[in-house]
Amino acid sequence: MKQTAVEWLAGHLCNEMNFDYWQAVEQAKEMEKQQMKDASCPYIGGWEDDDFEYWYNQTYKSEQ
Repeated sequence: MKQTAVEWLAGHLCNEMNFDYWQAVEQAKEMEKQQMKDASCPYIGGWEDDDFEYWYNQTYKSEQ
């Protein structure tokens, strides 16, 4: 799976799990996700229904 820029940066900055740090990373990832949705548009009218969620999950969500 691909990584977002936030995920890449987080992985390189800290190797230890610090709750406050990871909470901030998760918030930043949600902000980045919304920016991606707002900036991209595969259709002239924008994303339809859950198309963006499907694309994002297929592209960035890893198997856990």
